[in-house]
Amino acid sequence: MNPFSAAKTTIAHRLPAILALAALLATANVTNSLAAESKPVDDPTLKAMQQELDREKSLLVLPGMQRPYFMEYRLDDINVYEAVANYGALTAEQASHQRIVRVTVRIGDYTTDSSTARGDGAIQLAPQDNNSEALRYALWIATDDAYKAALRTYSAKQAELKRFQSPPSQPDFSPAPPITHIEPLATLEFDRNEWKKRIVAASGLYASDPEVSSFADTVQYSTSNLRAVAVNHFLVNSEGSVVRHGYTGYNAAVSVGGQAADGMRLGRDNGPVATEAKDLGSWPDLRQRVIEDLKSYAALRNAPIVAADDYHGPVLLSGDAAADVFNRLFVPNIEADRPEMGTSARTQGTYSSSLHADVLPTFLSVTDDPTLATFNGHRLLGSYAIDDEAVPAQPVNIVVNGKLQNFLIGREPIKDFTASNGHGRAAPGQAARSHAGVIVFKSSQPLSNAALNDRLLALAKEQGHDVYAVETLGGELLPRLLYRVHPDGTRQLVRGASFDELDTRTLRSSILAAGDAQDSYIANALGAFPQTTIAPSLLFGDISIKRATEEQQKLPYYPPPTSTTK
Repeated sequence: MNPFSAAKTTIAHRLPAILALAALLATANVTNSLAAESKPVDDPTLKAMQQELDREKSLLVLPGMQRPYFMEYRLDDINVYEAVANYGALTAEQASHQRIVRVTVRIGDYTTDSSTARGDGAIQLAPQDNNSEALRYALWIATDDAYKAALRTYSAKQAELKRFQSPPSQPDFSPAPPITHIEPLATLEFDRNEWKKRIVAASGLYASDPEVSSFADTVQYSTSNLRAVAVNHFLVNSEGSVVRHGYTGYNAAVSVGGQAADGMRLGRDNGPVATEAKDLGSWPDLRQRVIEDLKSYAALRNAPIVAADDYHGPVLLSGDAAADVFNRLFVPNIEADRPEMGTSARTQGTYSSSLHADVLPTFLSVTDDPTLATFNGHRLLGSYAIDDEAVPAQPVNIVVNGKLQNFLIGREPIKDFTASNGHGRAAPGQAARSHAGVIVFKSSQPLSNAALNDRLLALAKEQGHDVYAVETLGGELLPRLLYRVHPDGTRQLVRGASFDELDTRTLRSSILAAGDAQDSYIANALGAFPQTTIAPSLLFGDISIKRATEEQQKLPYYPPPTSTTK
């Protein structure tokens, strides 16, 4: 699925992004920010944006209505290329280029304004070239829409505030010093013909490679694809900030699978995500990944179903699996989202009331550092210098010795956090929200992978029963490669399992040990905006594993067509 499809849908309907009500309070001079003049920058897109912003600042006021105290123009330039191959043949190839402008207009002041909990503003498609007149026209239309929407929202918000006995305790928006930051334009650089050859060959290995072709008849799907994205953000605002920054991301994914003899659906999916195409590896690297996936798929088909009795006990998660768990259970809860107006909660997440409380074991600490460009020699996709609200990125110590100390904040304050810490990030065409950049989990008492396995076996012997180890997870945190580990150290692959009651409480109280930084897994994610999670292996003392309740599907009534490539 195109990660920018949501933005395209919004644009197609040309609806202003007028969003749900939020929390408030602080002081600022309403006229000073609008009086700031943008510095000239030698970029035709930014120049056109600056010119229209300066024009709108002087003209944008309806008779008897308030003048905006803050305005922002953001243009997102998006280049996407994708090629898909199935069963040894190219099945899709497309390249797209789109430009979206988003205009934010705020009525009121920094303390109480027209913004809502979901953001605010209006969007328009922008010209794909540097036609300044066409761009300024699109900005003019979007500004008019955003201003009128802001007036309506501000009026409704003032009426809503009268329902509460005490005013909200936090301001709606935090000021930021003006900044000029111009980066080189991000462009896609890779050999399309070479990559098409690779993915075509990779998708046909199930039938053509002698290492795996013996079970080709059991493979029901074999897909390989390359996705390449280049995004450039252009931003000017009435505080005087001028920003151009961007990123590139590449993903070479493979997916193979089918059914076991009892009808259970099984699959293997993986693929590196990198900032540059060269970091995706060579053709031998891609081939080997596909071969390993096919072999593990075949092993899953022959693996027994996990025992019917529910299991409670030690489970060792690889760094890969741990990153998935953290991304699902931890990261969203430290990305601060303003609560609905009238509530006393700090944020909308599970950790709303957990500031300075234990959320992880005392030996674990967590930092989000978008300025970290590499880790163990690998480039990090989530790295950035300036966020999407024109605030410099900065490292944030989120958890120190198990205790939650900070949240990730954009320019919408929450209780106890009045200023942005450089984590306001925006998907193309969407309002900025608080999001992680490069989040690193680190243990003060790290163990090597060998030591973690030794400790797992020691627990198995001590408790007198088998334990479990997880290599990879699938969607909804379902174990994809799950091994039953016997006290003598031997392992048996099993299938058809799910976790029970794996939640934030488990993260707080059940982790016994963690791996070291050298063995940590780097999970680069190329979604609506790029993010990196770096996680060590984790040994849990007590996780519940049970047999999944998925309904088995019927097998195909007859075998696939005979392959001529065997």
